[in-house]
Amino acid sequence: MSSSSAAHDVSFLRLTSLPMLLEREIESMILDGRLSIGGRINENQLAATFGVSRGPVREALRSLEALGLVELLPNRGVFIRSLDIAQVVEMYGVRAALFGYAAQLLAGRMEAGVVAPLRAMLDEMAEAARAHDFDRYYPLNFAFHDFIVEQAGNGVLTAQYRGLVKQLRLYRAGNLMTGNTLELSNEEHARIVAAIEQGDPLAAYQTSFDHVERGKERLLARSVSLAHAEERRA
Repeated sequence: MSSSSAAHDVSFLRLTSLPMLLEREIESMILDGRLSIGGRINENQLAATFGVSRGPVREALRSLEALGLVELLPNRGVFIRSLDIAQVVEMYGVRAALFGYAAQLLAGRMEAGVVAPLRAMLDEMAEAARAHDFDRYYPLNFAFHDFIVEQAGNGVLTAQYRGLVKQLRLYRAGNLMTGNTLELSNEEHARIVAAIEQGDPLAAYQTSFDHVERGKERLLARSVSLAHAEERRA
């Protein structure tokens, strides 16, 4: 390879990878709350923070718009997407179908080594639930669902599911799992694992679908409770 060709390849790599790196970092800033939901994104400020020009930042934001995490409002700029409860309910319906299908696929192609990690996560979540430790339970809960989707072996399903979960994280209504809901959630997890272990695709689909639907009901109940609390404070 000539020196000019090598230089071109390095330049191309730099130009194509930088927006991707920025996309991942900005996505992380959105999902962990460093950037406010509904807030306007200042391209100049981000460019200065990362020490880059506005071009790669703009490319990263276009990708995040395609993922449904930001939205471009004409004559106003780029804003972090804000979801209302009606949109969240619709997304939960799709998530229920996707997660149910993932469990169905996994139960139908049961492979060695799948159940043991799921049961280990069940045990860890049970400990967190008994302690009412949401901060410990939440990442385990996320890993449990993601493991099932990943192990289902359908790349399109995995991409669609993960994209939807990212969008749902834009809806922050406080701690949506309180009291005994952690225990209830993990009891539902146990039924999912039992169906997968038994190699029963139909039961795996139904228990998984129902689990997400009940999660939606818990979210709605908590959202209403928070709304009433805000009204009383007003």
